[in-house]
Parts: sequence; C-alpha cells; structure tokens
Amino acid sequence: MTKVKNGSKIYIASALTFLYVPILVLIFFSFNKSKSRNLFTGFTLNWYKQLLHNDLVLNALGVTLVIAAISSICATVLGTAAAVGIQSMKKLPRLAIMNVTYIPVINPEIVTGVSMLLMFTTLRYFLNFEMGFSTLVIAHITFNLPYVILSVNPKLRQLDSSIYDAALDLGCSPRQAFFKVVFPQIMPGITTGFLMALTYSIDDFVISYFTSGTSQTLSIAIYAMTRRKVSPEINALSTLLFTVILLILLVMNLKDIKSNKKGERK
Repeated sequence: MTKVKNGSKIYIASALTFLYVPILVLIFFSFNKSKSRNLFTGFTLNWYKQLLHNDLVLNALGVTLVIAAISSICATVLGTAAAVGIQSMKKLPRLAIMNVTYIPVINPEIVTGVSMLLMFTTLRYFLNFEMGFSTLVIAHITFNLPYVILSVNPKLRQLDSSIYDAALDLGCSPRQAFFKVVFPQIMPGITTGFLMALTYSIDDFVISYFTSGTSQTLSIAIYAMTRRKVSPEINALSTLLFTVILLILLVMNLKDIKSNKKGERK
C-alpha cells in the first residue's frame, strides 16, 4: 500500500513538473536583462516597459480582449438557451443533438478553420463584405458554443424538475420560475462555460488565423514576431496572460469553496 502511495506521489509530481516547469522557465527569462535564452545575466523589468510601448502588441491585445468578451458572452447566452432546450427534448433526439455537439470539440482545429474560411469566402461574393473583426467574432462564437452547452448540461441533469413545477404551482410564470429557481442552480455551469469560452477565445490561433482577414489577434501577432526572432517581450506578455488567467481561476475557486461551506452550514 505504501509503494502505491509513493508511486502516486511520484506520478503527480512528474505530471506537474512536465506541465509547469516550462511556464516557470518562461517567467524566469522574462526578467532576464539579456536577450539570451540560455544565460541569466541580471534582473530587469525593461521588457515589461517595452511591451507597454509596443503598439502592435497592444492593438492586437485590445482586439483579442474585445473579441473574447463579445464571443464568450454571446456563446454563454446561446449555449445556455441551447442546453435548456436540449434537456427538454425526448431521450433519442437529445442523444442525437448531444453527439452532434461533441463533433466541434473533437474535430481538428485546422479542419474547422479551413471550413470557416471557405464559408466566409463564399459568402463574401454574395454579401460583399471583408473578412475581419466580424468574421472573427462569428468564428469564436461557433467554436465556443459546444463548451458552454457541455458545461451547463450536467447541471440541468442534476436539477430536480419538481422544483420548477412547484414554482409554477405557487404562481410563478415560466420566466419567473426559470430565473428564480433554475438559473441559480445552473449558475456554476454557466460560469464555467463562460470562463472556458473566454480562455479558448484568447488562446485560439488556428481558427483565428484562417478567419482574421484584416484584423490581427494577439496569437497571430505573437506568431508573426516569433517568425523573425523570439523577443523577451513575448516572455513578458505570456507571463502577464498566465498571471491574469491564474488569478481569475483562484478567485472562482475561492468563491466555490465559500459557497460550499455556506451550503454545509445550512
């Protein structure tokens, strides 16, 4: 039994090392005075200062954050509504729709990106529009939708339908019963879906590359920079993004822990 526990600890330590050591190395060299990726010559914040004056990166970051915010909010609203509709279906149609929902998740991004490029290129001849910000938003909403549906759906399955029926019997309209009874119960799933959509939208490169047109997201800007030479500014930018996402996750986990403690006390 002791050997099994020690083996589990070694496995967990190895997995964590494999996942996080590269990130720690990146953070370490973002404070390196030299551009060298092999030697640490001294501590500096110069790359962070230069990053704040890099108009190309800042513009791409602004476009990325706006697209991520719009697409994740739209995907969350549409995905939540879709999950509620799917859950109200009969068993066979529900299974069919859920299987279709899984396809974009397991589908290679290169296939999704090329197919959306072909779709937008075809529509451009009929609707006379340029690929850019709008096509990026549509593409990001499309690939974020399944993640929201798959996050909200388990919460709906756990929900006791008699609670909703009781609210209707007590005089609530269907809308009031949903927002006062169902919505608070599935809120953790909605929040998880929103955060996943936000993270995937900020992180996406392949689909954005094929649908960006005249716009440039942060991932595309970084790709263009790395084709010439890897600048320490990229290390600084990656460190900031990692820190922001880590703080968001910590805040959400702390809220979940507090809400669980309150539930246990009740």
